Parts: sequence; structure tokens; C-alpha cells
Amino acid sequence: MHSHQEKVVLITGASSGIGEATARLLASQGARVVLGARRTQRLQVIADEIRAAGGSAEVRSLDVTRMEDVQAFADFALELHGRVDVLVNNAGVMPLSRLDALKIEEWNRMIDVNIRGVLHGIAAVLPSMQQRRSGQIINIASIGAYAVSPTAAVYCATKYAVRALSEGLRQEVGGDVRVAVIAPGVTESELADSISDEGGRAEMREFRKIAIPASAIARAIAYAVEQPADVDVSELIVRPTASPY
Repeated sequence: MHSHQEKVVLITGASSGIGEATARLLASQGARVVLGARRTQRLQVIADEIRAAGGSAEVRSLDVTRMEDVQAFADFALELHGRVDVLVNNAGVMPLSRLDALKIEEWNRMIDVNIRGVLHGIAAVLPSMQQRRSGQIINIASIGAYAVSPTAAVYCATKYAVRALSEGLRQEVGGDVRVAVIAPGVTESELADSISDEGGRAEMREFRKIAIPASAIARAIAYAVEQPADVDVSELIVRPTASPY
């Protein structure tokens, strides 16, 4: 029996990668997962497979850059289950490029998804968690939240921001709501698919020669979730053993 049995867990960016792996793992361990992403057909396939395996899963279309969308996602879970126990702020984009490439639209997209998306998630669930004096917000950062590399300046800046927001939130809500930062190292995912800059693609090909599966990050998230209410896993870096990064 896992200590997150029957917990209601909201996951953004749940249509692939870390979000999908987390949904499958937590549902297999008894959590009631609510999956959000823009690719609803993919979400439905994942949810159907979770249900076929005996788990509980619901889906809703979600664009984390829109506060009204994120609030509707949280309200949907509240109407279904009466509470939100855990939010996994996982949605993210990573179109890497050098700053002098001036890909301003891509910079803004990273800011909108990686920072505003996290803030929107916090705003959507925090009031009900504080009212219940119980809950957990898990923000997915990156090893890019600890060190900067060429082509990744804006991406790393957004992940540094996720760390700062998480630490500020932890200090403000300590005692009632737990706050965790999970920082993946090089992980198999679709993140690199958004890179339009050739220099950024070359950098990422080199960076991704050694990678761990998304399931490794899912296990780290499950570890944070299953701790008792008086234990807060504040920051956890999970990287390939052989990776120099």
C-alpha cells in the first residue's frame, strides 16, 4: 500500500515524456490522475490504457499559458474528486538557440510556458490547498536551473525562475502545503523537438548522447509524493550516472 493511494494528482504536459510516465506510475500505485495537455487525443489513449490496467484517469484539454484554462483544469478535478492533493507542474518547452540568433518569439514562448505556466498552476490550486491545510505542488525544473550552457540562456533562466518561485512558495506556505522541485538531467523526451535553431540542435544532439528514461523522473516524483505530510522533499536532481552534466 503506497501512501499516495487514492490521492488526486493533477499533471500538466501529460501527453508524453515525464508527464506521461508519471501518470502511468502513480495511477498504477492507486492515485487518481487528472491529465492535462493540448494533445487531447494522445491524452485519451493514455487514460484509456491506465483504466484498462485498473487505474483511475481523467483528461482535459489544457494550455498552461492561459490562466482561465488552468483554473478550469483545477476546477474540473475539484468537481470530480472534491479535492486536489498534488499538482505536478510539468509542462515545458525548450527551443534552444544563441541569444544573438534573436529568436524572440521562442524566448517569449519559453517564458509563457515555463514560468507563467507554473505560476498559473500554483494560482489554480493553492487556495483550495490552503483552505484544506493540505496539498503538494511539485515543479519540474532541470539541471539547467543550476548551470547555464551556450544556446540555453533563456531556457536556463526560466528554470532558475522555477527554483526561485518554488523556494519562495515553500517559505510562504510551510506547514500546510509541501513544495518540491524535481530537476531532471538529460532525459528521453520530446523537448528537443521544438528546437528550430541548427546550433541549438547540434548542441542538444551532443548533450543527449547519454540519457535516462522518463520513468526515472516519474519514480523521483513518486518518492516525493509518498513521503508523510511532515516531510518535504524540497529539491531533487536526477541525472544519468555517466553524464558529465
